[in-house]
Amino acid sequence: MTRPQEWKRIDSENVADCRIFKVRRDLSKNVVTGQTAQFFVIENPDWINVIPVTPDREVVLIEQFRHGIQEFTLEIPGGMVDRGESPLIAASRELTEETGYVSSDLIQMGKSRPNPAIQDNWIYHFLAPDCRYTGQANFDEHESIVTKLVPLKEIPEMITNGEIGHSLVVAAFHYLGNLQIYEG
Repeated sequence: MTRPQEWKRIDSENVADCRIFKVRRDLSKNVVTGQTAQFFVIENPDWINVIPVTPDREVVLIEQFRHGIQEFTLEIPGGMVDRGESPLIAASRELTEETGYVSSDLIQMGKSRPNPAIQDNWIYHFLAPDCRYTGQANFDEHESIVTKLVPLKEIPEMITNGEIGHSLVVAAFHYLGNLQIYEG
């Protein structure tokens, strides 16, 4: 089986520190042709997202404004894994901070690469079954979030019709679908 041509990094330089990510410029060389080219990489910490499901089989969705698209989106809780923190601890923390819900049994369903063309991180997808509301959320400085409870069985249609369109959220629900818990 033939593989695509590989590029080897021969030099690297940090070009921007943007608080929650850094930008790196790499000079790379094609191992077959010898051609060199510049590539830019966004260095991110790993991320998590969590599908919170209540005992009544409702998903706790969050609605928030997203600056990149200048629109509101329906998503699931998520965020960055802090330095020295495990993805599991980050998932538990983000769930509580963004929704006020907790689950005693977070389950890692899988992980994926958000955009390997320009990013170097992973996102870990978690299920938080039997979520219970325990109190007020604790938003970060620039967060403004409204929670919405939606029956789990409605999620596939919400993805199909574009109500849920964030690709990382769709990826998490893909993993959830593999667990076959939408009905039942």
